[in-house]
Amino acid sequence: MTQASLNAADEQASIKSIIAPLVAIIVGMFMVILDGTAMNVAMPRLINDFQSPISVVQWTVTGYALAQSAVIPLAGWLSDRFGAKRIFLFSVIMFTIGSALCALAASAEQLIVYRIIQGLGGGMVSPIAMAFTYRLSPPGKVGAVMGMIGIPMLLAPALGPVLSGWLVDFATWHWIFLINVPVGVIAVIIALRTLPNIERQTVPALDYLGMFFAPLAFAMLAYGVSSAGGEAGQGNGWTSTQTVTGITVGVIALIVFIFVELRRSHPLLELRVFGSGNFTRGIVVQWIATIALFGTMFLVPLLLQQAKGYSAFTTGLIMLPQALSAAIFMPIGGRLYDRIGARPVVIAGLSIVTVAGFLLSRLAPDTSLAMIMLPLAMLGSGMGLSMMPLNTHIIQSSPAHLVSRVTSLTGAAQQVMVSFAVAGLSTILANRIEHYSAAERGPQMLYSSFGDTFLVMAGIAIAGAALGFMLRRPRPKPKPAGERKADGQAEAGMMMGH
Repeated sequence: MTQASLNAADEQASIKSIIAPLVAIIVGMFMVILDGTAMNVAMPRLINDFQSPISVVQWTVTGYALAQSAVIPLAGWLSDRFGAKRIFLFSVIMFTIGSALCALAASAEQLIVYRIIQGLGGGMVSPIAMAFTYRLSPPGKVGAVMGMIGIPMLLAPALGPVLSGWLVDFATWHWIFLINVPVGVIAVIIALRTLPNIERQTVPALDYLGMFFAPLAFAMLAYGVSSAGGEAGQGNGWTSTQTVTGITVGVIALIVFIFVELRRSHPLLELRVFGSGNFTRGIVVQWIATIALFGTMFLVPLLLQQAKGYSAFTTGLIMLPQALSAAIFMPIGGRLYDRIGARPVVIAGLSIVTVAGFLLSRLAPDTSLAMIMLPLAMLGSGMGLSMMPLNTHIIQSSPAHLVSRVTSLTGAAQQVMVSFAVAGLSTILANRIEHYSAAERGPQMLYSSFGDTFLVMAGIAIAGAALGFMLRRPRPKPKPAGERKADGQAEAGMMMGH
């Protein structure tokens, strides 16, 4: 065999050796992300079953999101201190236990408490999974492997309303949580058997000030911004007590956190990575892409249900092309990243999102279903192309020994960006409805209002595409010796198993 053939065979063997660990990671991520969007559809049923007002039941969604925001900054330090495998297993187990408790909840207050337990476990799964996957990836195949775990990141949010709508309509809301129990058990069993024990890093004592101010800052910012727009477009507004208090406390805590962390030699979150221009440009483009993606996933269901009158389940089915195209193009984006870098892939992906946003802005009462599903499929393909190359670019632009801390940092920031997307676009939509209601009535008023809001979203996407021209391909960095050793142990274990 030629040397090229031998190298190709080695690469193929390396990828095969991590398929089983990737299955464990993907199952865990999919389960957690799915629950993030599944609850919105079940809200009316919960209000009726518990005989509680929406202001109380809404906390089943808000409490879950705040719990995730609070623990994400801790994920990096915990995985470095106790081992990524151990913390990943702990997080999935905690999420599974929280799911079982949610299914047994007898009141709205109990469900809120159990959802917080779910969120505390689930919040650490995604950043640890991202760091774990990056460390397992063979050299030169990082983008392709990261693209595989990116599938649940875009597929799960779209499938959440479909699954929960079906369960609410044809079974009970309890099954939204019960199905997590066997899935969680399977994920734990696979992870126990296949995830390698990546050598723990020597880390200093926990940064207690950082541990206090980071969760406070990110949780309160997420709470304040989400209070303005609300999950269902029924927010309190930007001048409400909840919004002002949340944002004020969040900003003050964030300023103190930044000041404290920059003065420490071993901070909880390594903010000095922003000194890398490549990292900073990448994360700014990622924030813009996140706003465009989750803003769309917020707006489209509202349009289909309010203007078209579709049920939640039917709305979920209509949005399936977006989920499926995202699942198809996510691995493609990863492979392209390995070959040509992030810049051309991100620009192409966000350009497609821009065109899709423009097409959605042109919807009218007589628009056919096919012409609604086409831009949705384009949105999925554009986001599939751009999101994972951005994530991989950000990780590769930071020091190798800080991967766990970087995924925690980006995860916490993205949580706030999601809240900002919902709140900001809710405010724009409400303003446009007020503007058009003076001259128009009925469906046309809604289509005009949504059309203007989708144009704003398209503008955000094109701004991200323009900033994508500033991305530079980072130089590949060797993995720390402990991680190379873990990779070798994983491959040896797979070979012995055969």
